[in-house]
This record gives sequence, structure tokens and C-alpha cells, in this order.
Amino acid sequence: MSDELDLTPTARELARLVRGTREDQLGHPTPCPAYTVADLVDHVRELTIAFTRAATKEPATGDAAPGGGAARSLDAVREEVAAGLDRLAAAWAEPAAHEGRTWAGPVELSAPEAALVALDEITVHAWDLAVATGQEYAADPAAVEACTGFAASFVPPAGALADDAGLFGPPVAVAEDASPLDRLVGLTGRDPGWGR
Repeated sequence: MSDELDLTPTARELARLVRGTREDQLGHPTPCPAYTVADLVDHVRELTIAFTRAATKEPATGDAAPGGGAARSLDAVREEVAAGLDRLAAAWAEPAAHEGRTWAGPVELSAPEAALVALDEITVHAWDLAVATGQEYAADPAAVEACTGFAASFVPPAGALADDAGLFGPPVAVAEDASPLDRLVGLTGRDPGWGR
């Protein structure tokens, strides 16, 4: 269907940002107050697993691969996350992914809603990672537009577990002439001028 969300451009851009993250940046803060860069990368790894399962309607089994840990090289972690983002985009490219109902972690929602939440997660967290690591972020305009509509109307689903990093905080006012990305960032509780 033509109205299905395309996660591929954003997933590829986030994978590029993950691959561009340096080891000396892992302890840096991010716009998500509870997350360092390392924590954010691990959160992205986890959300790719959860939302790929949401697309394939595969139940969560609790067998997710372990997080970044000291024994794993940064190169291995980066490639694992990038591969997970590729799988996420491929799973949501299947028409069947957008049909019926599914689960994202403990929350049941329609498949189109799950696709939008997944897109919002990777779009906003790509910005988080880009600004925390000093990288340029080439946000997909269609993704930003879809996520802005979602963020503007966001009401947490009943029973949803709060994201410790706070994907959504109280909205931050932005200038009237702010870019679409800055408007999205503000709606999710981030200051578009955030910096270390």
C-alpha cells in the first residue's frame, strides 16, 4: 500500500551514525538524560529486536542477545546494531507487517501504530546519537513529517512501560521558523540546540 511507512532511509541513516560512533564517545551524555552514548546504542539494539518481532508477529521470547558489555568490541557492537536496523527495515517492508495487531514489548497495538512507533524511535534516536557524537544527521523528510504528527498527538498506551531515556518529555518550544526536524525534536521534549 502506498500509505505504508518506509523505515529504510532512517534505518540506514541511523546505522551510519552508529558506525560513525567512536570509542572515546561512549561515555558522553545524550539528550536522553538517563543514557550515555553507549546506553543509547544498546537501546537502539534492543528496540530493533522488539520492533522487528512486532513486524513479523513473532512473540518475544526473552532470548535477546546480551548488551554491549566490556568483552565485546565496539566494532562488533556497531555491526550488530547496523545489521539489526537492516532487519528492522526489511521486516517492515513486507506488506503483511502492516496488517492486524501485534505486540511491541508488553504493549498490544495495531500493526500500523507499531510501524509508526518504530519509525519515531529510530528517527528521534538518530538525532540523539548525531548530536551526542557531533555527526551530521540527514533526516528523511517523510519520516520527520509522519513522526511529527505522531508526536503532536502522542498519548502513551495503557500499560506502556516508560522509556528510561524519555523518548517523550514535556514539549520544548521552538521558533516559529524552526525546521521540521527541530519541531519534531521539540515535540519529543528535546532542545534542538542541545549540546554537551
